[in-house]
Amino acid sequence: MKAKDLRAKSPQELGQELESLLRAQFSLRMQHATQQLSNNSEIPKVRKDIARVRTLMTEAARKV
Repeated sequence: MKAKDLRAKSPQELGQELESLLRAQFSLRMQHATQQLSNNSEIPKVRKDIARVRTLMTEAARKV
């Protein structure tokens, strides 16, 4: 996910995106713990996406 794409979203959409990414991260952690995760590189990708969304939410909050 690109930051450019995220900047076009509203704060409510960013909140929803963050919630879905956190759910995905939890799911990936559970799959990893139960040895069901086939692609381990997904975990860091989701973590970076979460960081991007949180950064943009912080930037938006500071502008106000």
